[in-house]
Amino acid sequence: MTDATLLSSNYSHYAARAAAARPQLVARVAALASGPLTRERIDARFDALCAEAAGATDAPLNEDALKRALRQLRTEVFCAVMERDLAGEADVAEVTGAMTDLAETTIQRALAVLSAELETLYGEPRGPQGERLSLGVVGMGKLGGRELNVSSDIDLIFIYEEDGETSGGQRSPIATQEFFTRLGKRLIGALAEVTGDGYVFRVDMRLRPNGDSGPLVCSLGMLEEYFYVQGREWERYAWIKGRLVSEGASDAAQRLQKQLDAIVTPFVYRRYLDFGVISAIRALHLQIRQEAQRRASMRPDKADDIKLGRGGIREIEFSAQVFQLIRGGQDAGFRVRPTLAVLRHAATHGLLDTSVCVKLSQAYRFLRELEHRLQYRNDAQTHAMPVDPEDRSALAHAMGCDDYAALMTKLDAHREFVEQQFDQIFADKVNGRDGCGAPEDGAAAWVWSSALADDSADEALQSRLVELGVAEPGELVARLRAIWQSSRYAGLAERSRQRFDIVAQRALEAARTLEPAERRGDTVARFFDLLEAVSRRGAYLALLTEYPQALHRVLSVLGGSRWAAGYLIRHPQLLDELLDDEAINSPFDWPEFKRTLRLRLAAADGVEQQMDLLRHAHQAEVFRILLIDLAGKLSVEHVSDRLSELADAVLDVTLQAVWNQLPKRHRDVPRFAVIAYGKLGGKELGYASDLDLIFLYDDPDDAAADVYATYTRRLITWLTTATGAGTLFDVDLRLRPNGESGLLVTDLDAFRRYQLREGDAANTAWVWEHQALSRARYCAGDAEIGAKFEAIREQVLTTPREAAPLMKEIVEMRARVEAGHPNHTALFDLKHDSGGMVDIEFTVQYWVLLHAASDPELIRNTGNIALLREVSRFGLMSEAEAETVGAAYRTYRKLQHQLRLDGMEKARVEPALVAKEREAVLALWKRVFG
Repeated sequence: MTDATLLSSNYSHYAARAAAARPQLVARVAALASGPLTRERIDARFDALCAEAAGATDAPLNEDALKRALRQLRTEVFCAVMERDLAGEADVAEVTGAMTDLAETTIQRALAVLSAELETLYGEPRGPQGERLSLGVVGMGKLGGRELNVSSDIDLIFIYEEDGETSGGQRSPIATQEFFTRLGKRLIGALAEVTGDGYVFRVDMRLRPNGDSGPLVCSLGMLEEYFYVQGREWERYAWIKGRLVSEGASDAAQRLQKQLDAIVTPFVYRRYLDFGVISAIRALHLQIRQEAQRRASMRPDKADDIKLGRGGIREIEFSAQVFQLIRGGQDAGFRVRPTLAVLRHAATHGLLDTSVCVKLSQAYRFLRELEHRLQYRNDAQTHAMPVDPEDRSALAHAMGCDDYAALMTKLDAHREFVEQQFDQIFADKVNGRDGCGAPEDGAAAWVWSSALADDSADEALQSRLVELGVAEPGELVARLRAIWQSSRYAGLAERSRQRFDIVAQRALEAARTLEPAERRGDTVARFFDLLEAVSRRGAYLALLTEYPQALHRVLSVLGGSRWAAGYLIRHPQLLDELLDDEAINSPFDWPEFKRTLRLRLAAADGVEQQMDLLRHAHQAEVFRILLIDLAGKLSVEHVSDRLSELADAVLDVTLQAVWNQLPKRHRDVPRFAVIAYGKLGGKELGYASDLDLIFLYDDPDDAAADVYATYTRRLITWLTTATGAGTLFDVDLRLRPNGESGLLVTDLDAFRRYQLREGDAANTAWVWEHQALSRARYCAGDAEIGAKFEAIREQVLTTPREAAPLMKEIVEMRARVEAGHPNHTALFDLKHDSGGMVDIEFTVQYWVLLHAASDPELIRNTGNIALLREVSRFGLMSEAEAETVGAAYRTYRKLQHQLRLDGMEKARVEPALVAKEREAVLALWKRVFG
């Protein structure tokens, strides 16, 4: 057989050179090309090449022999795939599938050889429990999607389960990260190094956390923390196709894949549509265009790029990814990786017209065939149409066209269709409208009409709004006009726009009944912000249209609180709560809340849904508290009590849910507790308060420290990650022993030693930490640990202290707090300015630390007002002074609460409003501290 018998050698310069260098290649390629290149056939051919390399010996394959066998295999498979493709015997799916199988085979077989060599030197990598660890190789991009093109780079990320060390071999043990880093470097060399036999795959590691500046390998804990702290929108796109390719169906691979999925899925997919995704998608769309234009300007001879150019492969892939990111959280069927499978699923569910799906699929296959023929020519990673006449002619014939002009006609037809569909997916379709169809004799219908499109109608619009009770309508007119002219409103489906118009007019008509009257314009503007946010969600528009009582409750909530308006806009599913009178009026039953929530979590489909269920349950209860609060049925103290009880309950449920997901838990129930400090510790939580927490464990198991460290990281992720349902809590961990440099979770004995100044004097708590401890309490988890914590707390607080040094430290700390919260306005900062809340809190804490040993009642975490009364009974202040200062503290909290509800980040008021309160607090401070 001569190389003339192979189509590939006639078309491909690369194949011709390879055949000339290896005369036996032609026969081997012909044999491989006799049928589809399945994974089994590729594996069998590699085994044969390894046997040839080993010769008559049974010695294990060394690294040089491995590289030679890998490169020979790649050449043979590449040419065989090309042979079948050019002969019309292999479709795009077979070609990309064979190249993906080749990549997986070479990665897995190379890992096996290289791991064995390194283990001879350093021993097996072991985890904290002594379990064997392996390097996980995640295939990204086309490798992850099983869509690898014939000359593609492979995008890889190296991961491993957790830190440990090797068991030791010819050399001393090393850390698992170092072992896997060495293994990863060798794997890259085995695949990408160019030798006399060529290369296997170019390897790109830039998608790993922190890119080229990040470590080559990372633990699952590191990956999870990276997603939580630094994960960016474009990485969500990248991880859509992420897939473990380093092992087959082994138990280790399945365990690693399961853990990886638990981390990646909540990061990539949002349970509910996050409108922020839309802007991110549009930004990436623009980035694609700019990248194509940049390349075209730099290389005019390669300007016609079938991947990045208009109507190219990237636009089809990206159109599919849009469906995945927007809907993959709700519909797991969109979490498939191949592009065509995503398009089919979209068509099946009516999100894409069937004929459009067919045409996009045809265009995709045509472009991928063309891509492969461009790359077969010289085994080059290119997507540029050729400029050389000979190359053009050869390409046209390889694509079954008579000439290059005929090829371009077919190509341009496909690209034009792809371009149109791409633009249609991202464009807000502007439809003509002739008004809202409302009666023309009503002021509300007249305002929400085509008059908003007429700039000369401002005076008339403002006049009608005054009729509706809006005293200063100028800003509201501008807001209404912006929405009327927006692409979002214009792009609504006809039925949705009709409902939008009905609700808009009803809200305007209701303006005259809103209280307080001076805020009517603000309230209506907030309502339209909400209406615009939910306008694409037909169910919410239907709810507001069909249930007028829900509309009136929304207006009441928005009029009472700017913070509530923002909360509703972020979590519009809470609109459902406005219909549930029974839930609003029923008493709070936290044991039943926890029981029901646990049952719902047990029935949930995976971690992501569990995280969303927790968020929705928490949001619903916060909103219920808010509704009762705005109705005037709860005092400030009771609001804080309910919010604190809710946080305790949610934390308790979350602890068990996260533990159940932990792959290496060593007991059914963790010996672990959450300790609350600050506002949660003092049961003074507000609607937007973060949680000051520390975590304690008391477990004799040898692996406890590592298990609970992993558990705590996962717990923090569950609490703080922003999913489509929002975040659960903002968590502040700076009060843990040794602050930000300390461990995330602390052994109970270590916590005791730290707080009681036992052992290393440099590792002891400061007075300010004991101040914080006066407002700390056990709030969730193991009750026995909670009781032991309370005993430690009591021991710390009752430690005898000298008044003068304690007073000096309290005063110095107060000065630092004030310096850290400068107020350059003429307003009075209720919390941080002299005479404010911090003065009262520090005074109470001073007395607790100084006198708790003599008065056990001061140990109780009953709140500052109750402690002031106790101090008066103890004789440190008069009853009258205790009542005056306590009333000042209550006034401050009430004002702070009102300001926060009104959306103010800093609680500041006119000094005259609290002059008497401030005078009383300043007098107390001067009397106690001089």
